[in-house]
Amino acid sequence: MKKSLHTIDFEQRRKQLLTKIKKGVAVFPAAPEHIRNNDVHHEYRQDSNFYYLSGFEEANSILLFDSNSKTHFQMFVQPKDATKELWEGKIIGPEGAKKDFGAEAAFPSNDPKFFDEAFIKALLEAEVLYYRVGHNEDWDRRIFTLMKKAIRQLGRTGRAFWPIHDPNEILGEMRLIKTRAEAEQLEQAANITAEAHVSAMKIAKPGMFEYEIEAALYHAFRGQGAGRLGYGSIVAGGSNACVLHYVANNKKLEDKDLLLIDAGAEFEYYTADITRCFPVNGRFTPEQKEIYSAVLKAQKSCVKMARPGKSMKDLHNHAIEILVEELKRLKILKGTTTNLIKHKAYIPYYPHGTGHWLGMDVHDTGRYFSESYDTPRKLEPGMVITIEPGLYFAANAKGPHKYQGIGIRIEDDVLITASGNKVLTTGAPKEIEEIESLCNSN
Repeated sequence: MKKSLHTIDFEQRRKQLLTKIKKGVAVFPAAPEHIRNNDVHHEYRQDSNFYYLSGFEEANSILLFDSNSKTHFQMFVQPKDATKELWEGKIIGPEGAKKDFGAEAAFPSNDPKFFDEAFIKALLEAEVLYYRVGHNEDWDRRIFTLMKKAIRQLGRTGRAFWPIHDPNEILGEMRLIKTRAEAEQLEQAANITAEAHVSAMKIAKPGMFEYEIEAALYHAFRGQGAGRLGYGSIVAGGSNACVLHYVANNKKLEDKDLLLIDAGAEFEYYTADITRCFPVNGRFTPEQKEIYSAVLKAQKSCVKMARPGKSMKDLHNHAIEILVEELKRLKILKGTTTNLIKHKAYIPYYPHGTGHWLGMDVHDTGRYFSESYDTPRKLEPGMVITIEPGLYFAANAKGPHKYQGIGIRIEDDVLITASGNKVLTTGAPKEIEEIESLCNSN
């Protein structure tokens, strides 16, 4: 099993948060459990912000931060329960939360009075509340009810409700710039994912089903120590690749199909995101090569361009310019490049963006624009992005019939560095010759 070389400093993250919520209180409920059927739960995955601040993975828990008190960090967690532990495994409990997770105070979460009293007490001394409204209706009701109780305790002071700020604005900025340890986690996730993509290239053959390749990917992820999928895998053969978020993964692969795989492993709460396309019979057709080469040209040029001072918008515009030129070369579009871009003539073939932030979530947190939201944000060292241009020709697409049913996207994960960038996903080949060699290696 792959292991991290660096320990994540959760305490330092909490200290940084507290410096940014002066005179404030912040509440982070754990991710809710979801019932799959009857009394069976879906696999539990902790809320990213909750885990980012605590490293704590149990459900039915709450983090409370109070910048106005000597007790800055409190946890409310499931109490020890021998019967429940028999069925579900170890429970940390309040004492464990203090001993192993840095809580200055910890209480049982199954009795609401502990959190309710602590929250009201903290709120009465605060000027602002940091809480994500709209993500959990039960918690929204609970928080607003407690705020009403708190305001009544103030009496006739004329005090209005506390302003509520979304703490994701703060944590999004903290999470956007990766530490050395975080970059390593992402690189581990990328290495695991790249190896799985290579395995898929080797085993895929005409007559197999998409779900067989999906199963092989998951086997490779878990076999290398990945905790779970970073997101639902897209395994799209033939024209299914033209469905951007295809998830059925149940088609039989035909002899001349391309297979588009968009899949990523999550390693210690950090996820990779790689897309590769390859021919299931081991050889690109001439038409497939033409479209693939066009996308690869744009993708490689955008990767080269990604460095401090550029923006995601710059990369997207650059990808559009190259793809429009390629579409003209292939006689799919006609006209001047400027007019074609102005009138968005490329949209039927390239309808999505060129990339996104990557981290604990596959579409990670952080602003894409300046604080005033009027200019695209510049890339900085420590940011990790995806670069993923594509071209898609659905069955009814305009243009030469020979391209219909071809869908291609090529995606790498890229760490921005002081001198340029580091591609984390080089382990997954993307050159035509390398791909064909792998596909024919078994």
